[in-house]
Amino acid sequence: MQYRRFGRTELQMPVFSCGGMRYQHSWKDVPLAEIPAKNQENLEATIRRALEVGINHIETARGYGSSEVQLGQILPELARDSLIVQTKVSPTADPAEFRQHLTQSLDNLRLDTVDLLGIHGINTPELLDWTLRPGGCMAVAREFQRQGRVRFIGFSTHAPTAVIQQAIASDQFDYVNLHWYYINQDNWAAIDTAQRHDLGVFIISPSDKGGHLYNPPAKLVELCEPLSPLVFNDLFCLSHPQVHTLSIGAARPTDFDEHLNTLPLLEDSDAGSDTRVEKAPGSERPQAMGTNRHLQPVLDRLHRHAQTVLGDDWLRTWTVGLPSHDETPGNINIPAILRLHNLLLAFDMEDYAKARYNMLGNAGHWFPGEKADQLSQFDLSDCLRRSPHREKIPHLLAETHQKLAGQAMARLSNA
Repeated sequence: MQYRRFGRTELQMPVFSCGGMRYQHSWKDVPLAEIPAKNQENLEATIRRALEVGINHIETARGYGSSEVQLGQILPELARDSLIVQTKVSPTADPAEFRQHLTQSLDNLRLDTVDLLGIHGINTPELLDWTLRPGGCMAVAREFQRQGRVRFIGFSTHAPTAVIQQAIASDQFDYVNLHWYYINQDNWAAIDTAQRHDLGVFIISPSDKGGHLYNPPAKLVELCEPLSPLVFNDLFCLSHPQVHTLSIGAARPTDFDEHLNTLPLLEDSDAGSDTRVEKAPGSERPQAMGTNRHLQPVLDRLHRHAQTVLGDDWLRTWTVGLPSHDETPGNINIPAILRLHNLLLAFDMEDYAKARYNMLGNAGHWFPGEKADQLSQFDLSDCLRRSPHREKIPHLLAETHQKLAGQAMARLSNA
């Protein structure tokens, strides 16, 4: 295992973390007596396997159902000074409610102290205000910190980049959990801000939200050879020293194995020396990165293929002038839909694109905006007036809806 300084916390963080939202028994709180023994045994075996390979950061949340209470059956048995334990609690308008949830979270884990407390899902300016206003959720968290029950305080987020940067710039947080990976590099500006403020950077769900890479399409497998898509994405993220750890949402002990193949390849990185610009077909911005002799040929191949399929002009300019969902009639999330269109065409990422598309309209502020199912009722000409592709985007939205629409997808949790 390799470790990186986790920002101002000074913790030595493993480059992979054990995320706690896939091995639990239930997405709801249930009595311990109702949890099947086999499920608990699998969870404990997964934790022990993580520790065997050097992954000593165990991450969960109040919103992950029975995860906390199940972890509370094993974590107190382990050497506490060898663990980095993180849980997350969502902000509320009423700080007394936040206090209740935080107390429950710590009681579930059966630990005197958690190393990292994340304010879970600061996805809107309102949720940031609930957290930081005088007497709000942060005041409660600081009280627990003074009592020694919490060491460091951070936040997790699915927010627009500007909101993430605002939270970081408040200097109230020690670390951030955010989304950033090859197919969606929009939040690089937030990572850059985090580095300037010396925050730890934890990447949420790079293998799932980063493209269902545990079950990749044949086209993506072919383009990533000799790397697997999962190892490629791990290597892409970790080749940037500003990124400190990637979450592995392990459901079983063997789920770590493929990720571990990244480590010897990462040793060949020369991040931060020579840089070149790459742009994924789903990305808002090009991303400068360090060199890696294993990574660069795959990046070049993916980029050339996306250019061939999508066209160089579209690949370079598709994001120009796009409105946000709240600036669009019908609240249609045009950037998200076009990103999925790109990934579907370039890399055959149908399962991933369908899952994400059908979550629109069903995930609230975690994945905001609507599908294009009511497109014919709206005139998009004004909101698209700054786009060089304003004439063809309505057609692409309709085409993407036809290909991806299906059963509505609800979120498993507010992760």
